Amino acid sequence: MTYPQGSWTGGTLTARSFLKPHHVARAVFHPAWIPQSLDPSVDALKKVRVIAGAVAGFGVYTFVEGGFAFDEMLDNAATACLVLLFITPLTVGVMLYLWQRSGAGTVAQLKEPLLRSLKLLLLFIGSALGTVLIFQLGGSLGMLGTLLVSVVGLWMAFFVIAGAYRISGNFFGTAVVHRCLPPLLATVTTWLMAVPDLVTGDLHGLSLAMGVFFILGAPVTVTAIAMLEMGRLKSRYGIRLADHPAVLAPMPGPTPGPTPTPPPPSYAPNGFVPPQGNPYGTPPQGSPYGTPPQGNPYGTPPYGSPYTPGPQNPYAPQPPYNPPAPPPYNPQ
Repeated sequence: MTYPQGSWTGGTLTARSFLKPHHVARAVFHPAWIPQSLDPSVDALKKVRVIAGAVAGFGVYTFVEGGFAFDEMLDNAATACLVLLFITPLTVGVMLYLWQRSGAGTVAQLKEPLLRSLKLLLLFIGSALGTVLIFQLGGSLGMLGTLLVSVVGLWMAFFVIAGAYRISGNFFGTAVVHRCLPPLLATVTTWLMAVPDLVTGDLHGLSLAMGVFFILGAPVTVTAIAMLEMGRLKSRYGIRLADHPAVLAPMPGPTPGPTPTPPPPSYAPNGFVPPQGNPYGTPPQGSPYGTPPQGNPYGTPPYGSPYTPGPQNPYAPQPPYNPPAPPPYNPQ
């Protein structure tokens, strides 16, 4: 199994990119070394899940608090970071133990991709916690300091939100270790974040039915999408979660689409281009006109010019008329 090399951002960042935090987030949280998806349809389902989860989450807190609860969102972001910092290495460690126990490969073979995924995890958690800290300290720095911190905090907030969208798709680039790790980690994380609310009965001020619906909606949806993704990886590409990455074939790229037909040249009337090639050459097999003889039609016969006269030209000049001399006059 091979792993992609190259720089972290692939050289896509410029000084102007920092004016748009979502461009920076795309380069930082979806690095160039993350393998491309094998199934675009699953990617579409992931995007739907992320958007639906965000709408549901913001909608619940807006309904409970009677408005948008920014402080509540910051607290939830900090809690989610701590959960990710604990759950992600634990889940990957369990899979490494199972792969090592199978005897198909060793943990040392996965050292490089594991370190890259760990760096991405720490980078996202550090960015999220740093954003929370900036907003919490903004009110204690005076008017000028508060204004400056607000500008930096807003940039960081957009950066982290866009990064969370990227991370939810690749789940810290763990597909570079094993293609089945992202759906597995997404499932484990969402369930472990939902179970404490069910156990403690914290339904966020909603009724029992609505609280259970909103709490279990995310993990059930994520689990269904994860099972679909892993099922397609197994049936279409032979990739199973129980297989050590070392025994898997090199990760294939996405299937290329059909080659587009080039547009006609600008000089072609109505897009029509006449047949190209020598009009006096040999026509293709099956021509209704048969196969004419080869060569220049204006060359030497018999395969030359059709206007060349035959061997006897009726218009050629004749010798002068010389009648035979009469016999001498011999009168009788």
